[in-house]
Amino acid sequence: MNEMDKCLALDLGGTKLLVGIVNGAGRVLTSRRYPSPLASGAKQPEIAAHMLACLEDFCASTTLDGVRFMGAGVVGRVDDGRGLWLEIEPGRCETVALARLLGKRVGLPCRIDNDVRCALRAERVLGSGQGLDDFIYINIGTGIAAGIVTGGQVVKGASFNAGEAGHVAVDISGGAACPCGRVGCVEAIASGSGLDARARALRTQYPRTRLEIPEAGRCRADDIFRLAREGDALCLRLANDAAEAAAALILNLVWIADPQCVVLGGGIVSDPWMFDQIVQRLPENAMRFTRGGVRLTSLNPNDVGLIGAAMCGFDAP
Repeated sequence: MNEMDKCLALDLGGTKLLVGIVNGAGRVLTSRRYPSPLASGAKQPEIAAHMLACLEDFCASTTLDGVRFMGAGVVGRVDDGRGLWLEIEPGRCETVALARLLGKRVGLPCRIDNDVRCALRAERVLGSGQGLDDFIYINIGTGIAAGIVTGGQVVKGASFNAGEAGHVAVDISGGAACPCGRVGCVEAIASGSGLDARARALRTQYPRTRLEIPEAGRCRADDIFRLAREGDALCLRLANDAAEAAAALILNLVWIADPQCVVLGGGIVSDPWMFDQIVQRLPENAMRFTRGGVRLTSLNPNDVGLIGAAMCGFDAP
C-alpha cells in the first residue's frame, strides 16, 4: 500500500451509509452519504441490496480510474476471512456473502469486516494506535463497541463477536433495560440510542426540562450536553449517568486487557465537555499502567469508519 493506491470503500452505520474513495495515505478523495436502513429493522439481504444500489449510484457519477481495491465495514458479526456478514443482532442473522456481492458488482477484490474493527484498523495504521501492540479503541455513538489489540493481534473471538462492549453491565441495581435482555448495559445508558430511550423514560419526572423530544427520530446528544452545561436537571442526570457508565466501561476493559492507551471515537465523545466528564471519572490509581492515557481519536470522526474500511480493502487478496 502506498499513497497512490486507491480503494473504493463503504461504511455502514446506524444512521448513514458512506461510499467513497480513499487513497493509501488515508485521505478521503471523494465520498457520498446515503441513508442507512439499519434502524428500520431491515434484514441483511435487504440491506445488502440497498448497499448495492447506493454503490451503483455512486459509481455512475464517479470515475474509478486507478481504484484497485475495495473494502466495507458493517455492523454486527463478520467472518472477514470468508467475506461473510453473519449477523446484525439476534433476530437479524441471515448470512450474506457480502464481500463477493460487492466485489462482483464493480469487478474489484473486496474485503469486509465489522465496522468498529475497521475503525480500529484505521487507528493502527494512521491514528493514535500507530506502533502500539496493546491498545483499545472504543466507539461510543449510536451504539457502543470496542476493538482490542493485545500482543499485536486483534481480538475477534470464536464467533467473531468479541468487542461487543456495549453489553457490559455497569449498573446492576435495577438500571436501564437493554434490548439484549440484560439490565444496566453501558449501551443502554451512554450511547446515542440509550440517551434517547432514557430521556423518554424519565421525561415525566422533569416537567421543566427544555430538552426537545421528537416524535420521530432521536433526541440529539449535543442538545443534551449543551443543556446539561446550562443546568437542565434532566440533561444533567442523563449526561452524568452516561459519563459514569462510559468511565466504568473503560475501567473494566483496562483491568482486563492492560492496554498502553485507550482511544475513544464516535459522536458522543466528540463533544469536548463530555469527553472531559468521562476522563475526570477515571481514578489515577486504576489507570496507572495505561501510560498513554485516554485519547480522543486523532482521525476525523466522520470519516474514520470509511478510512478503516479502505484500510481493510487494501488487504484484499
